[in-house]
Amino acid sequence: MASQRPKKILIVEDEQDIAQLVRHYLEKEGYHPNIAKTGLEALNLAVSEHPDLVILDLMLPQMDGLEVCKAIRHKPETARLPIIMLTAKNEESDTVVGLELGADDYITKPFSPKTLMARVKSLFRRLERTNDHKPTSLVYDSMQMDLTRHEVTVNGKEVLLTAKEFGLLEHLLRHRGRVLTREVLLNEVWGYDYYGTTRTVDVHVRRVKLKVPLFNDSIVSVKTMGYKLLDKPREE
Repeated sequence: MASQRPKKILIVEDEQDIAQLVRHYLEKEGYHPNIAKTGLEALNLAVSEHPDLVILDLMLPQMDGLEVCKAIRHKPETARLPIIMLTAKNEESDTVVGLELGADDYITKPFSPKTLMARVKSLFRRLERTNDHKPTSLVYDSMQMDLTRHEVTVNGKEVLLTAKEFGLLEHLLRHRGRVLTREVLLNEVWGYDYYGTTRTVDVHVRRVKLKVPLFNDSIVSVKTMGYKLLDKPREE
């Protein structure tokens, strides 16, 4: 069987030392990294090079990371491209905005390269799930989730979800009727133990509801705990 091609990762970072450090660790893990120093260069490479993942710094010349994230999500050819943001600790409001715009995950500077590699691997694991002994699709009212093609449709019309939005919705669908804490969702969907803020889950739930209004009343918040997907949509 032919070996799988190495994953291509676009590093968008104007600080050379950080960019080269990230590149070094990615190469050690067998990935093929490329570096963009500006937002505009990142957008061009995202379209022309077809990377499998973008590691995106927020503070960039010409075009900041939030604008880059928004532009990537608005282009059909890059709408599903996984994005990990790099943010400074004093940029918490920007972090929330970045998640709202469609970033899959974020890491605050200064960060451990090992932590970054763990997040990268986690994202790829979600995208490369095996379907042995699992259904190839999940259905909820007028929504169908194709696990093989990684697509969601509502009444036959495709809805573009990011990797983490897809993973979050899939987990809720597989465990409908059960209350899932934010910590469990972070561990199962994002793939790592999480000891900080749980805003990431809340933002992604809001984005799923925005893209698929069917879930506005079906994904319910359970106070102080987490979320539950009702067994079936509420009757209007």
